[in-house]
Amino acid sequence: MSPLPRALLWDRMVEVGADIALVDLRPDRLFAHGQAVAAEPVAHSCRYQLTTGEGFVTDAVTVETEGAGWQREVKLERSDRGWRVVTSEQGRFGSASLPGIVDSDRLADAYDVDLECTALTNTLPIRRLNLLGAAPGTTHTVAVAWVRVPSLQVIPVEHTYSVVSPDTIRFTSGTFTAELTVDGDGFVVTYPGYAARVG
Repeated sequence: MSPLPRALLWDRMVEVGADIALVDLRPDRLFAHGQAVAAEPVAHSCRYQLTTGEGFVTDAVTVETEGAGWQREVKLERSDRGWRVVTSEQGRFGSASLPGIVDSDRLADAYDVDLECTALTNTLPIRRLNLLGAAPGTTHTVAVAWVRVPSLQVIPVEHTYSVVSPDTIRFTSGTFTAELTVDGDGFVVTYPGYAARVG
């Protein structure tokens, strides 16, 4: 992979940890890879690569997590036929939950992948739905493939994004709500209670 032109660094606001993403943002697509480290729920690292197609629709994501005595990987690839999810693991992770998802057809309506370890993936629906510059009150609810970290379980969920102001977008998932501060490219600057950008 060739070097990417932009680096974004987030500090975890509650737990010990950080996330760096190297990003190539183009007018209609995004390429990125990065790494997160965190102390909770167990000390672990998470490496990821993601590619979108035209219109910021996620094409492929690879996520690898590693901790003491274990490693896990999940690959998600989207095509006209749906999502393909491939997993692997070595060693014993503390949770009994396997990585991935048993029935990938449950992801059929998802165009976005949300990685629990990084604020970067919020940019994908923000760009795809043209929320930058949209009128306050503009709201979209979307199906998402949520990748839990470090377990790498893949869970179909719904996320709602509502424009509050030019630099603030309200994010809602179930009973959870946060007002995300974003920059002019749609990258998260502050995710209250989760992460704050420091670079």
